Amino acid sequence: ENLFSPADKLLLAVSGGVDSVVLCDLSKKAGYDFDIAHCNFRLRDKESERDESFVKKLAEKYKVEFFVNHFDTEKYSTENKLTIQEAARELRYKWFNELLTPDSGLKTILTAHHTDDNIETALMNFFKGTGIAGLRGILPRQGRIVRPLLFAKKEDLVAFAKEQKLEWVEDSSNLSDKYSRNYFRNQVIPLVKKIYPEAEANMANNLQRFADTEQLYRQAIEWHKKRLLEKKENEIHIPILKLKRSVPLRSIVYEIIHEFGFSPQQTDEVISLLDSEPGKFIQSTTHRVINNRKWLIISPRQTVSAMNILIEAETNEVEFANGKLIIENAIKTDKYIIPDSLFIASLDAEKIQFPLLLRKWKQGDYFYPLGMKNNPTGKVGKKKLSRFFIDEKLSRTDKERAWVLEMDKKIIWVVGKRIDNRFKIKESTRSILKITLVAT
Repeated sequence: ENLFSPADKLLLAVSGGVDSVVLCDLSKKAGYDFDIAHCNFRLRDKESERDESFVKKLAEKYKVEFFVNHFDTEKYSTENKLTIQEAARELRYKWFNELLTPDSGLKTILTAHHTDDNIETALMNFFKGTGIAGLRGILPRQGRIVRPLLFAKKEDLVAFAKEQKLEWVEDSSNLSDKYSRNYFRNQVIPLVKKIYPEAEANMANNLQRFADTEQLYRQAIEWHKKRLLEKKENEIHIPILKLKRSVPLRSIVYEIIHEFGFSPQQTDEVISLLDSEPGKFIQSTTHRVINNRKWLIISPRQTVSAMNILIEAETNEVEFANGKLIIENAIKTDKYIIPDSLFIASLDAEKIQFPLLLRKWKQGDYFYPLGMKNNPTGKVGKKKLSRFFIDEKLSRTDKERAWVLEMDKKIIWVVGKRIDNRFKIKESTRSILKITLVAT
């Protein structure tokens, strides 16, 4: 796998169990330069102290530097709402990476994961529903972490250790089924082997096939992304018709949205946007997917840098590139005086349906400018924004900075310039929507 070179100085993660003891012995026999790191998670009282002492003596045996860290794993687990296993994993790898400093000369972290670990991981991932990436199990390399023993079964490592007369310590928690991995190891896999004796060997072969399959899958997904995704500043624009013709749609949509914080369960919701009315959206903790007529737009949620911002009925303030909009809804018409300011839009609230979309203008946009009678009937006709900007003598920079407020494909306000005549206040108006631009 070309995981590291003879010139690399390695950091071996050593628990004191047979797997990591064999990893140390093989690394020494192969002539590699390495140091040893040991995590004391303080979960097994005297046994944890015994393991630390054993690994320290192992480092003395091989005449290498010994690193140890003591963690309050239970406290970290509680504070971060993680299982003990998840907490230990986070603490372990965070510390390992901190040890790889330029001054240390250490470049690569080695762990002693083997074939049995890989099989257990793949089965757990299958039942957790992690998709094709989970089915291929543990990768030989992930960043600076490498796992050179994935080729070997546990029984092979034990046989080697006994043959070489190596000593190791046993972790009593491996016998407990309260941890999910142990339950698979001690209960599930032995039960399956009663029906399929070659189950482990078959799974080991499958892991390589799944790894190859994932590579092909990733290549196909990248091809779809290149033909579908258009990056515009900090947004992703996707043509709806083109996406709808893509096969397999669910997998493609999921692979597009998951990196923006969307869950697998939200995939169908996003697909439903393809046939929804404009303005509909689905959101994750960080992003929104918005139906904007012919496009799906993946945009950061309500950030100043977003180019498409949804405004909901309960929204009072919205920040965007040109400043801030202050929104006051359901103002009574009694004694309301329409302000003489381009920075304030006074609109008939009963004609407005939320959500509204605040976005940059684009070619082809048009509206019905208030007070601009531009057809023979004397009625207000529609005008393209590009023509409106020319008539208003806007500079190139002003045009580039122009934003519009849209409702259901209709522009209701060219922000800071003119409202649409269709939404103006009339004598029959009973409630007013007032939007104020505080420019920057």
